[in-house]
Amino acid sequence: MDIRRLFGANLRRARLEAKLSQEAVALLMGVDRAHVSSMELGKQNVTLLTLWAVCDGLKISPASLFDETVAAIAEQRESLPSGARVAAPQKRRRRSRNPSDR
Repeated sequence: MDIRRLFGANLRRARLEAKLSQEAVALLMGVDRAHVSSMELGKQNVTLLTLWAVCDGLKISPASLFDETVAAIAEQRESLPSGARVAAPQKRRRRSRNPSDR
């Protein structure tokens, strides 16, 4: 997998685990939200200074952004046909307790 996409997938995972928006991470880093989005999409070739700012802002190690286990999950999502989504489990309908409503 492309190292930029690997970095981006792990950045997104770390951001979501920290329950932060892209805008919040951008503020921590001192960059624009679009820059964070580009990094998560693997479109940015980040510098060491950017890497350091991400890790400092999210309180994570640089090594965690290069973990290949997240890459396997991202590749599985990409292998789905365009527009396909994994269906969410449906809620069970409650039956009325009143026999006349049945």
